[in-house]
Amino acid sequence: MDTSEGTSACAQQQQRIEILNSHNEKLIGLLHETGSREVVVLCHGFRSNKNDTVMKSVAAAIEKEGISAFRFDFSGNGESEGSFYFGNYNHEADDLRSVIQQFSNMDRVVPIILGHSKAGDVVLLYASKYHDIPNVINLSGRYNLKKGIAERLGEDFLERIKAQGFIDVKDGRSEFRVTEESLMERWNTDMHEACLKIDKDCRVLTVHGSEDEVIPVSDAKEFAKIIPNHKLEIVEGADHCYTKHQSELVSTAIEFIKTVIVKNN
Repeated sequence: MDTSEGTSACAQQQQRIEILNSHNEKLIGLLHETGSREVVVLCHGFRSNKNDTVMKSVAAAIEKEGISAFRFDFSGNGESEGSFYFGNYNHEADDLRSVIQQFSNMDRVVPIILGHSKAGDVVLLYASKYHDIPNVINLSGRYNLKKGIAERLGEDFLERIKAQGFIDVKDGRSEFRVTEESLMERWNTDMHEACLKIDKDCRVLTVHGSEDEVIPVSDAKEFAKIIPNHKLEIVEGADHCYTKHQSELVSTAIEFIKTVIVKNN
């Protein structure tokens, strides 16, 4: 390949991969291929995608360590097929299941799954359901999924959705519909119960910004109380997206990832 025109060698190593989920929808992702047998799988947050700054920063840092990373779009997000749904935590955990099984079928190993924001919950749910991943990184996940809904949908969201079956939300330049079914899926997803089902041998790292105004840092401390094999790292001054603290976020995640993968080799 011609590396002129400013194309980096790293970018050329990013392989576009399509994976079918259990609903026969194509999930689109980018594999940062280094040749390692291990692949760290990275999961984006609410109404985001694989090209989110956090996903790209962490993937590039993992790749720099000689470890392969895979960032992908959940169904209904980014380039992946399917419809976007509010909530959808368990569906996304099943998407993640399809991704991990695909790499297993390729004789690759997924030693770590990492999720940011909503996906912090998705990776913890995954660990509670499937018990086949030894290490989980929860970046800024929410402990109580009943919280944060009124800020997005309005204080009277339950009455409105019961009355008409849906709520249409304008979010910046985009709009999305919240159905009663998808809202209730989030409402009834109990992260406390899920975390109690995570194997005690599964190591969990929770990273959270001290100045997170989307999900308060107190949520991270709740996870720390109930997950048996848990480490908490608070990034001082960081907001929900680690806007001015990407380097601290990346170094914290990489330290954990290197410890896990070096220890296992």
